[in-house]
Amino acid sequence: MASYTVPGIGEAEADKVRGILQERLVALSDLHLTLKHIHWNVVGENFIAVHEMIDPQVDDVRLFVDAIAERIATLGGEPLGTPGAIVNGRSWDDYSLNRAVTTEHLAALNVVYEGVVADQRKAINALEDLDLVSQDMLIGQADKLEMFHWFVRAHLEDKGGHLATEGARTEKAAAKQVRGRTAKRAAKKAR
Repeated sequence: MASYTVPGIGEAEADKVRGILQERLVALSDLHLTLKHIHWNVVGENFIAVHEMIDPQVDDVRLFVDAIAERIATLGGEPLGTPGAIVNGRSWDDYSLNRAVTTEHLAALNVVYEGVVADQRKAINALEDLDLVSQDMLIGQADKLEMFHWFVRAHLEDKGGHLATEGARTEKAAAKQVRGRTAKRAAKKAR
């Protein structure tokens, strides 16, 4: 338990803020590692474009984690970023793809970003009456996370804005869905 917080925020409010921020620290630490995993394991068509698109996302998300950890410490808390704390703090399973083609990883990553962005927005809303400084930090991060999500989605959309993974709720289901579409396109070209 912290023995201090920043002036103007009571201990009870600071404790709530630290809890919200710790959840974001866990989620974004997991995202950082997932992005790097994808960067190492993506293959196939458009490899270099996807490989190079992922690295700046890795770097920015790592900086988001650092900012969140420092905010927790500023509020008198102890940011928990050990592997065990991250695993214990998660409510989701590990990323489910290893070596896979670009479209499969992008389809799975789309599902990941949907969850991360939705949870970031929930945290932003929860901070509204608690700490506008922390809320502002998360808003700035949400802007980037939403842009990264757009980069991923752009690879999966047709010109009408229809997503190749429409309706998929899991990483594996999304990857399977684009795999099926890719196979159908290849069969059509072979005719």
